Amino acid sequence: MQLHQFSGNRKRISRRIARGGKRGTYSGRGQKGQKSRAGRRMRPAMRDLIARIPKRRGFRNKPHSTQPFVIPASKIARLSGAITVALLKKEGIVPKRHNGEVKIIGVAELKKPITFTGIKASASFRALVERAGGKVV
Repeated sequence: MQLHQFSGNRKRISRRIARGGKRGTYSGRGQKGQKSRAGRRMRPAMRDLIARIPKRRGFRNKPHSTQPFVIPASKIARLSGAITVALLKKEGIVPKRHNGEVKIIGVAELKKPITFTGIKASASFRALVERAGGKVV
């Protein structure tokens, strides 16, 4: 008999790993680790990278206008003289990293005339300042 006359099954049989038998306790899988587990699937590296990125990274409906930093009038009542945003940052009323507008709202008792420059104010607070002899510029 020669090879071209052979009519047996030429299909290669795939080896069924980890079913016991003559291959010992680990049955061709080695020891421990992800590759030795049943039903293992290797996670692609890209999936891990995507999981680390913040979830709303594609958020497109951001507001166009920045919101002013709102200060209650009761915090301003103890100050006097000319008040600017730089002074409020120095006093610790406005955070140093804040770069937007500052607005004062509410009602407080003002005994001294105060001048506000570069600061917005609500209508009620503006009336209080003008009644005390100050102004909002």
